[in-house]
Amino acid sequence: MLTATRRKVKIGPNDHGKKMSLKAFEFAEAEEGYHYELSRGYITVSDVANYIHIHALIAATIRDALSAYKFAHPGRIHLILSSMECKLLMPEWESERHPDLAVYFTKPKGPKDRTMWRTWVPELVVEVVSERSADRDYIEKRVEYWTLGVKEYWIVDAKRRQVLLLTRGKADWTEKRLGLDGVCTTKLLPGFKLPCQVIADAAAQAEEDAE
Repeated sequence: MLTATRRKVKIGPNDHGKKMSLKAFEFAEAEEGYHYELSRGYITVSDVANYIHIHALIAATIRDALSAYKFAHPGRIHLILSSMECKLLMPEWESERHPDLAVYFTKPKGPKDRTMWRTWVPELVVEVVSERSADRDYIEKRVEYWTLGVKEYWIVDAKRRQVLLLTRGKADWTEKRLGLDGVCTTKLLPGFKLPCQVIADAAAQAEEDAE
């Protein structure tokens, strides 16, 4: 007896704004060269940042600081993953997010296959704000990452020249806004320090490289 094979879902840049279920999106085959998320049941597509892009250089600068801490303090951080290396699934919101940086303190539990993203949650998430992502980063993801159980959420905004540190409280996030004279620290990683000026310098370097 012949059984019908399930047709694999394919998505591309022209699907930006298309409505889709998380079930269909989770294992969809995506056209390369673009960054895809499912935002409250709708596909969002953006170009993959290149080296000189402000967004990419800021994310790389923060990742370098976290990586230096990881090697200096063995056992505290398991993995630091970028948007192309991980995904956060939130069925209640019909959302699949790919944060700029996700910091995991422990290994995933259960099978190490495609389904591990359904239960493996990072302790710290970092998003670098771009012009098109502001509403998602400040509003949608703020709620979704809280629901998921993320312990800290950093929103890095070069245009506003600030970093918003959101720390998990009893019923909501506790906010701390840092300007250029501030220093990013976290109780999750004792001794970690990243001056906001370093982030601003990375943004300025990216702008210079783009000229």
